[in-house]
Amino acid sequence: MLRKCSAALVAMALFASPAVAQDKVTVLLDWFVNPDHAPLIIAQEEGYFERHGLDVELIAPADPSAPPRLVAAGQADIAITYQPDLMLHLNEGLPLVRFGTLIETPLNALIVLKDGPVKSLADLKGKKVGYSIASIQTAYLAELLKSVGLTADDVELVNVNFNLVSALLSGQVDAAMDGYRNFELTQLDIEGKPGVAFFPEEHGVPIYDELIFVAKSDRRDDPMLGRFIAAIEEATIFLTNHPEEARDIFMASNADLNDELNLRAFDLTLPRFAKRPAAFDAGRYERFAEFLMSHGLIDEVLPVDGYAVAPR
Repeated sequence: MLRKCSAALVAMALFASPAVAQDKVTVLLDWFVNPDHAPLIIAQEEGYFERHGLDVELIAPADPSAPPRLVAAGQADIAITYQPDLMLHLNEGLPLVRFGTLIETPLNALIVLKDGPVKSLADLKGKKVGYSIASIQTAYLAELLKSVGLTADDVELVNVNFNLVSALLSGQVDAAMDGYRNFELTQLDIEGKPGVAFFPEEHGVPIYDELIFVAKSDRRDDPMLGRFIAAIEEATIFLTNHPEEARDIFMASNADLNDELNLRAFDLTLPRFAKRPAAFDAGRYERFAEFLMSHGLIDEVLPVDGYAVAPR
């Protein structure tokens, strides 16, 4: 009887103890919430962040280019950005450090209509190619063209300001360089106008991490980063083991995304999430930096250990 009472008193004491304080963390997304962010939504909805002592706020930016700059200025803790963009920011002198990977394969592609005039890359000669942002995208296009003996002088570039699908469907352009294989291709298929993708990494562009996590460089040893990535890793494994349940959780928390486009994009994105988000391939970053320098987009190839860590 005494043993039972003691156990009950201990349980009551534990229940009455104040909860451990959670570290507040602000995460700036690269864009509005979409299936690319599934591990973050799962980590938040299923309590993985909380389990690691984190109170995480996810914020969609008004300006997609702003998150890394805001983090570099100390106005937020973490930003989601792109590996290629990180290198451009470092070239500008922004104090950023990569500490994790969200999507470990490229998503960008050159997209054409299946029943359109472009059947092969060689068919791009004399055609109009749409794009949304210059610099990196034009470097990708240059490599695609180079693989079939063409140059940028052989095509007409058209800035379609993110209206890639409508520009293709209307015939404004014959190809679109900024399309994503998990979204624009799916959207075209839903519209009844299937597309075909040419993948940059299969035509001379080094493989890169599509989406990564960055923090201000003076926080590279902050243990919070390791706990954040641990939560992301656990959420990603949950996504891998329970894809249908995870999709239901994601859509329940973002009801406005529960449509055919996002449901299909969710399934297409699943295999691209980094199963080991803290893992880091220095060679992959060095090769891509060399590629950017060869196209005049950065001034030098910086030592990788100066801007990347693998937190524990």
